[in-house]
Amino acid sequence: LEMKPCATYELLVDGVGPWDFTGGFVPCELLLVGEDAFPVLLSAKKQVLIAVSQYGKGRMVVISHEGILKGPKFSQFLRNAMEWLKPCPDALVGVHPRLDSLSQVLLGAGTRVQVGAEPSPSMGVFCMEAYDSSQAKGIVDFVKAGGGLLIGGQAWYWASQHGKEKVLLEFPGNQVTSVAGVYFTGNAVEKGIFKVAKKIPKIPLVVPHQANLNLDAEFLLRGVSELDLVTGGIPSTLLVHGALSFPLCLDRSQRCLLAAARYGRGRVVVATHESQLYSPKLATFLLNAVSWLDAGRKGLVAVDPRLNKLCSLLSQAEVKSQLSQLVGDISVYCCTSYSDRDAERIHAFVAEGGGLLVGGQAWYWASQNCGTAAVAKYPGNRILNRFGLSILGQSGQAAKYVPVGPGEHYHFRRALLLFSTQLQEHQEPTEPLKGWLQPLAQDCAAFLHIPAHDCPAYASLHRILTKVLKRTGIPQVSRHCPVKSSSKEAVLLCMATELSLTMTDSSALVQKPAAGVCALPVTVEIDGTNPGK
Repeated sequence: LEMKPCATYELLVDGVGPWDFTGGFVPCELLLVGEDAFPVLLSAKKQVLIAVSQYGKGRMVVISHEGILKGPKFSQFLRNAMEWLKPCPDALVGVHPRLDSLSQVLLGAGTRVQVGAEPSPSMGVFCMEAYDSSQAKGIVDFVKAGGGLLIGGQAWYWASQHGKEKVLLEFPGNQVTSVAGVYFTGNAVEKGIFKVAKKIPKIPLVVPHQANLNLDAEFLLRGVSELDLVTGGIPSTLLVHGALSFPLCLDRSQRCLLAAARYGRGRVVVATHESQLYSPKLATFLLNAVSWLDAGRKGLVAVDPRLNKLCSLLSQAEVKSQLSQLVGDISVYCCTSYSDRDAERIHAFVAEGGGLLVGGQAWYWASQNCGTAAVAKYPGNRILNRFGLSILGQSGQAAKYVPVGPGEHYHFRRALLLFSTQLQEHQEPTEPLKGWLQPLAQDCAAFLHIPAHDCPAYASLHRILTKVLKRTGIPQVSRHCPVKSSSKEAVLLCMATELSLTMTDSSALVQKPAAGVCALPVTVEIDGTNPGK
């Protein structure tokens, strides 16, 4: 049965006292991406230590050290986790031989247990450590078909042996858990006793994961000194909001026109008009993109028939391709963003290691669906939002651009964290944030239209924005006290406006106004666009 996240959380922490992480083990921080994963436990420094997620028909509980699976003091939580993971109450639970003490805890609770090194069809749940990826495909298939997985481990020791930058992609446990949007990182977490939160804890805005996405951007832009987007169509702009998504082309206002992301074990590249996907002007970039998405497999590229010109561009470069839908043994899939018919299959394809090249604009859709946010309802975004990329209803400019260079550049999460930190410290915005305020206001307005109900990944960000507003208050605006478009006040007013439209109780945002002053959310003009009324 489907269970709402808040009910899942209540079940998992039922009867659980403070979490005692003072034992002889050091856990690692978990990174959460996508739409299904959410935290059950955060450390004192707000690092995720236990998370849950879903994949296909199955469920997953990910724990940041195997010691928690072996310690009797966590037995209540482990029994709760079993109850949630089991597809039916009398399901058989498979336990890896290395977790004998867990078998004893479960047997003591009356659970049917079978010791085994891999899941079998007779099992409803499988419990394992995160240090072996030899059975990764079988375990992912087991969860996808409806099985439950309890997995524990830490990646800081592995990182010390192999390098922190390799953890997300190569650590054995991540070959399994990443399909559900949960990654072990090489960050060790300080020991302590941590309280049980009253509701689902907030997901951190930024987690230092050490995966060098700049190297991905360099690969994609190798030999590309200019991106000529004059390809015969007006592009849209993109909202880049995922922890593992990154821009490849920004205009002078920091609006994004090409972007990429890692998700699960796969990769995604998004163009903002389908004509960009077969323009000879962009041939070098497109061949780089297909090569990066293929990840060294030298596999078959499937091209949606609507992009048949891309096939001839690929065949000229001797890249194996065929006109087809997402069927068979394919390495990369290329399609437009105008249909969500294959959304679930595409999500699974990318999560399990496939590459997705997708292009399309949403400004025409937005003009035909007035009053409906493209981030929420545009077909392509039902596929892309999960990957941390969304095509916006605003149009961009078809022009020649310089690709994103190395070093720090605008990213919604990074900008929001800087904004929140500097406000908390009562600082006036400094560079680079000062130059990011205008796109941050626009992106906040756009992001808040992604439906957050029963989706902790989005609700968490809504809560972070609400907390920022409550802490600082809504700027007071009057004829004598106007707001500049690229100021921190403009960002706060944008947040307040959009939150007041999405919250069930927006009165929490409104401070009592001083005499003759408007303190309610008002319309702010930003760069000629109106992000909210």
